[in-house]
Amino acid sequence: MKSTTTRTLALCLGMLALAACGGEEQSQGPQQMPPPQVGVITLKPQTVPLTKDLVGRLSAFRSADVRARVPGVLLKRTYEEGTDVKKGQLLFEIDPAPLKATLGAAQASLAQAQASYTNAKVNASRARELAPKGYVSKADLDNALATERSAAAAVQQARATVESAKINLGYADVRSPIDGRAGQQQVTEGALVGQGEATLLTTVDQIDPLYVNFTMSVSELEQLRQAQGQGNVSLAGNDSAQVRVALPDGSAYGEPGTVDFSAATVDPATGAVKLRARMPNPEHALLPGMYVTLEASLGQRHNVFVIPQAAVLRDTTGAYVFAVGADGKVVRHPVTTSAMSGGDWIVTSGLKAGEKVIVSGVQNVKEGAPAKATPWQPQADSGGKPSADKAPAAAATARGK
Repeated sequence: MKSTTTRTLALCLGMLALAACGGEEQSQGPQQMPPPQVGVITLKPQTVPLTKDLVGRLSAFRSADVRARVPGVLLKRTYEEGTDVKKGQLLFEIDPAPLKATLGAAQASLAQAQASYTNAKVNASRARELAPKGYVSKADLDNALATERSAAAAVQQARATVESAKINLGYADVRSPIDGRAGQQQVTEGALVGQGEATLLTTVDQIDPLYVNFTMSVSELEQLRQAQGQGNVSLAGNDSAQVRVALPDGSAYGEPGTVDFSAATVDPATGAVKLRARMPNPEHALLPGMYVTLEASLGQRHNVFVIPQAAVLRDTTGAYVFAVGADGKVVRHPVTTSAMSGGDWIVTSGLKAGEKVIVSGVQNVKEGAPAKATPWQPQADSGGKPSADKAPAAAATARGK
């Protein structure tokens, strides 16, 4: 009987001990999770190039129409289409026979005029000698001198006709007016050219260097001027603003260009201002008429922040970043971005120097919750270049929270 009572007492004591332990655990509450560890960068204001991504079209530096300047039959073409030619190089030959005949007639007229002048000069000299002696009347002397002057003028006119005929004969050899690349022949051999108008034979384009023509909207220019007035932007002059061109396959063209012209008026058809840059083209990799994308360096931005792409998130209200505040809690900052610089965003407003912006681990944080900040290591995020899906994933997680 005693053994049964003893066992019952021991069982009750054990149950009381278990209940006491459970009550103690319940009084302590649920176990707290440690704050997430995040990688942060401490912001410092920087000066970065002011760039704009634009679309432009290439045009020849100089383009010369090669035309038939005298009438005649086109005999032959002496160049290969699409090849480079030099200034003064023979390109076409027009039948010179009619022009030679015209030159011969002009030379004969000159000889006749010179003979007439010689006779008139002799008569005038004789009249000058006899007039003082009274053998020639005043009227005869005047007539002799007038005839001499008329004959001299006729000689000058005949000489001018000869020079004109020589020039026209020279135009029978059609030569390139500039160095460049000769285009397709527009008129075939045997065609009659130069009848009433200067017939176009071909075109020669100078393609080293080239021009790239592009435009900027008035609103963009006004924003730049306002930023310059506030001291946030310093614009480059035409002699120092540069452009870099991307080829149609996406690769970068190796030679930078220089902006050399900006229009003083706005095009009423487009509401934009025309600009032009000169591009070196020593290898002739670029051709006139091509559309290209270009990055124009128009000056410098001052007091901006360069933030890795993974740190900038977006939702329906716009771009924002998370930062760790002085109290160790996560703070959300709406920001304004202007452009990309490599793999980083350039932030122009919304942040202050010294703030600790979260770059890695942003998907694990929540606004107002604590976070443990450690310096961000770029090599930890794929060699400093965040993967393409990090930022969207982080943004989706942040919005879900």
